[in-house]
Amino acid sequence: MKTSLNLYLGHSRKLAFIFIIQMAIGMPLTGHALEIANVEIANNVTVGDQPLTLNGAGIRRKFFFKIYIGALYLKSPLSSTVQVLNDPNPKRVHMHFLYDEVSSKKLTDGWQEGFENNLTESKMATLQERLTKFNNLFTDVRKGDSIDFDFIPAMGVTVTINGQKKGDITGKDFNRALLSVWLGESPADSSLKEAMLGIEE
Repeated sequence: MKTSLNLYLGHSRKLAFIFIIQMAIGMPLTGHALEIANVEIANNVTVGDQPLTLNGAGIRRKFFFKIYIGALYLKSPLSSTVQVLNDPNPKRVHMHFLYDEVSSKKLTDGWQEGFENNLTESKMATLQERLTKFNNLFTDVRKGDSIDFDFIPAMGVTVTINGQKKGDITGKDFNRALLSVWLGESPADSSLKEAMLGIEE
């Protein structure tokens, strides 16, 4: 029997196939939203003026608790970290929180740890000032809250919390480092990484 995670991944792979067919025949990018933990995750979003499609989504777990849903949106389906990091198109990572409350300190500790786990000391030193600015954008979040990270290659990353823009962090190097928190060699959650990349176990 398939696990619920495998069902999510299978659905995301079907979405990728449908996306390719739609692009080939010029159909509009519409469809049913993916449902995870009773939360609907949109198939399509727009970043800047670019339409993006859901590449994959899954649940970030810690100590058996469901913390948030993570979803990756891309211009076209990709299934490896290298492909995503080298993709020149806009991207979005969407977080929808499932846990009752996550403090700003836990969020910022998580970003700090994620950067340190995936960067060399020299790269970390280069990014630390911008990471501190990034960390200052966050407040406590509660169940039902959402955070969007919009990656625009020429500009950097825009952080939006519950629909309200909080700020921008510049630099392609920062974009790559932040994406590595989810997709790097030492991701926060390897199962979530595979889900966001649309990889079936």
